[in-house]
Amino acid sequence: LIETIDRGTYGGGATGRMWALDPIDGTKGFLRGEQFAVCLALIVDGQVQLGVMGCPNLPVDAKDQDGEKGCLFIAVKGQGAFQRNFSSTTETPISMSMIQSLSEASFCESVESGHSNQSDSAKIAQLLGIVRPPVRMDSQCKYCSLARGDAEVYLRLPVDAAYEEKIWDHASGSLLVSEAGGIVSDIHGNPLDFSKGRTLKVNSGVVAAHAMIHGRVVDAVQKILFPEGKL
Repeated sequence: LIETIDRGTYGGGATGRMWALDPIDGTKGFLRGEQFAVCLALIVDGQVQLGVMGCPNLPVDAKDQDGEKGCLFIAVKGQGAFQRNFSSTTETPISMSMIQSLSEASFCESVESGHSNQSDSAKIAQLLGIVRPPVRMDSQCKYCSLARGDAEVYLRLPVDAAYEEKIWDHASGSLLVSEAGGIVSDIHGNPLDFSKGRTLKVNSGVVAAHAMIHGRVVDAVQKILFPEGKL
């Protein structure tokens, strides 16, 4: 397995067919015995076409945290998003939750404050009228939780202006959310661009939400991160 992983030296780009693999996404969550994921995405000419994520510790039902755990999530571009429990052989279609007001929403963010600016997230939530505490978890399990309706917003806000997000940390999850009825963008509302190599060079941060509220979330992000309108 390690030999196979070490072969992953392809630089990516705007043309060609490649696989993006993260064998243990959420290493710290894995070490804590909490959330982690095995993530695989097929990218063709810079567009994510297939995403598969295995989440061994994610509850099958978010309302029953002590119940059965282990979920597989699958998304195919243009064909929808699906969940299959590890104990099952049947996939079930999933979709993001519809809310009447942002005051009913909850949002996901990283456990580690070094991965996302939690202080700014709290300010954005307050501006949007979100009163529920954030759901913090490691890995692309956040995308999975969002896609099946456990939460409505996912924020990953820059803590270092020079940091470039890795494509394997977002490729499969972003497709899953998109196929479940959401929009995934950077903090400026631009689509994530997987055609620039191994990182999201032209993007900063991540904002994911249902298509009906995504614009409002991006507006709030802009007001908090750029109060003087300077991008």
